[in-house]
Amino acid sequence: MVKLFEYQGKEILKREGIKVPDGRVVSDLDELMKRAKELNFPIVLKAQVLTTGRLKAGAIKFAQTLEEAEETGKELFGKEIKGLKVEKILLEEKLDYEREYYLSIIVSDSYKVKAPEIIFSPVGGVDIEGIAEKSPEKIVRFKVDYLIPFEVLETEFRKMLTKVVRDSDKIVEFVKKAYKVFVDCDARVLEINPIFLSKGDLIAGDCKITIDDSSVFRHPEFEFEVPRDMDRPSTELEKIAWKIEENDYRGTAYFIQLNEFNKLPSKGKGYIAFHGIGGGASMLAADALIKKGLVLANYADSSGNPPASKIYRLLKVILAQEGIEGYVMMGSVFASQEQWHHAHALVKAFKEIEKENPERVKDFPVVVLLAGNKEKESHEILRKEFGKMGYAFELYGRDHIYKPELIAERVVELVERYRVYKIQDTGESEL
Repeated sequence: MVKLFEYQGKEILKREGIKVPDGRVVSDLDELMKRAKELNFPIVLKAQVLTTGRLKAGAIKFAQTLEEAEETGKELFGKEIKGLKVEKILLEEKLDYEREYYLSIIVSDSYKVKAPEIIFSPVGGVDIEGIAEKSPEKIVRFKVDYLIPFEVLETEFRKMLTKVVRDSDKIVEFVKKAYKVFVDCDARVLEINPIFLSKGDLIAGDCKITIDDSSVFRHPEFEFEVPRDMDRPSTELEKIAWKIEENDYRGTAYFIQLNEFNKLPSKGKGYIAFHGIGGGASMLAADALIKKGLVLANYADSSGNPPASKIYRLLKVILAQEGIEGYVMMGSVFASQEQWHHAHALVKAFKEIEKENPERVKDFPVVVLLAGNKEKESHEILRKEFGKMGYAFELYGRDHIYKPELIAERVVELVERYRVYKIQDTGESEL
């Protein structure tokens, strides 16, 4: 999933006829001073970072005068909020209001729902989980049949709404428009908290929209750099990896980098480039490696039967990481895809690295667990070609798909041996 900034979400709400506070988005202090003069004070300055809890984190400030706005802008621009650098600020007029409401529309994975669910509360501006725990009677949950227009379900929804609010007409109209935004954006989450009741109007005080990343190709207007659900900026390798996925729908080439943030402890047992096949199986394999004291430089997945060319490009990204002391492909699943695509990609990528610097890759651990269609042919390709190379190569098949712990133990041994070799011969400890 991928998140939109608050200002992006509010622009979409406005197009649908939902009112939002008068505001401006600015990218530097000069623009802030210019745009702030267009608003009526007091104003709110809201750092545009993709994280929750901005008010508590000091990312939302109030200014009574232009001078205060300038000082606050100096404070916010360039500041890191939960590791995210503030590059844009949303300026908005501070509203006087009589009430606050809460609204969210989510795709609920609960076995009881398995559908879009509208959650409304007459108590907004607070943590909805707290309200659900202390005052569950103040929350309306309405399951939406996705195949039925919301207008057809309106009467039923209105009936439920009257249990928590008196004047439901405006709220129903607000929710109808919000639900249309939810559907049109292919959203997984749309949250508006608070909704202000101000001078008889309902106004979206905040907006969080999370888009299903499988639908990104339908929304070029959002101009996503890397459509991943991350509370941090994308790394350069992640940007490169997304280009592999962006216009090639043949299987998956998923890559998330960890070595920028997941540092190897001084007594760590190895910094590993990790490559899985299949989401759930990959997580189990990654967990087995971590439990043995290995540290993952990345999390990658190539499932869904991608061609060798796509897997090869993913491998080049994985192996471009600095400081790795081993590569592990853990296909801990009997995959229905043609596994010789992985075999051909592995051979090409590792041959190229060895050709560039044969001495540097000597005894570098390359551990592969590969099972499924064309398993025999894949293993023949790998044994033949890696037998000509200088890596510490080990290959496992279907007999080991449920034994990731045993493979993890072997990886630790190979990494320790590689470290000894590199220290003795070159003083290095990386690919």
